[in-house]
Amino acid sequence: MSPVETRYLPRGDDRLALRVHPAGGGRTALLLPAMGVPAAYYDAFAARLTDGGLDVVVADLRGTGASTPQPTRTSRYGYAELVDDVAAVLAALRAEAPLLIGHSLGGHAAALHLALGGSGAGLALIASGTPWNRFYPGRYGVGLRAVTPVITTLSAGLGYWPGHRLWFGGRQATGVMRDWAYVVRTGDFPPLCGVDVDARLADVKVPVYAASVEGDRLTPAVTLDHFVAKFTGTGVERHHYTAAESGAAMNHFRWTRAATPLATRILDFERTL
Repeated sequence: MSPVETRYLPRGDDRLALRVHPAGGGRTALLLPAMGVPAAYYDAFAARLTDGGLDVVVADLRGTGASTPQPTRTSRYGYAELVDDVAAVLAALRAEAPLLIGHSLGGHAAALHLALGGSGAGLALIASGTPWNRFYPGRYGVGLRAVTPVITTLSAGLGYWPGHRLWFGGRQATGVMRDWAYVVRTGDFPPLCGVDVDARLADVKVPVYAASVEGDRLTPAVTLDHFVAKFTGTGVERHHYTAAESGAAMNHFRWTRAATPLATRILDFERTL
């Protein structure tokens, strides 16, 4: 197996970093991370997939990890640009019919790429749901409803979201937080370039595998159920990844450290495409 390689893809004033895990099997997966999570965080999970013969490319989202520059007041991008980046990465890889794997926000970008007619043989969603505030009971839900307008207001005032200092989401462009907050308020995705992408999810025809994670308070199972219910035009394989199966306690992020059984399930799913 070849060593992990980092490649760079220019995107206007930004540069995306691609962390390439080659397996040499002729099959490819593009993994899109969660908000604020660098590509290198997924190395152990990617290694389990490459063990199964799947070439894995993990793309740092704009402004995260090795992608540059960090978001500032001049950063104008939101969900629409993240979705455009998916198509650009696939074009650069020249991979035919890859599997798209999305964790959290990465799942949003991958799904909306497909909704807008983008390429991909299948979609695997991991801990990726529509975090509609009504799905969070008790004080957690009250806190989410209270903090969401604070996030959007602070982001607008500063010109970016300083999540790297406030323990949520990493440093993000204002537009990304604006569009994320729309999902929190409504349970739907915001229109992108005048297109109702939420409705377009019904037109996605590729198979979907969707795994929620035990112990995930940020994206509980009900939020993933709500997300995949939008895929009315295709089959969805739904799974709940438990601590008993993984062999370790998990949350929204720690599943990557105990992901061998989950990687096996995704490899089995990929072989059916």
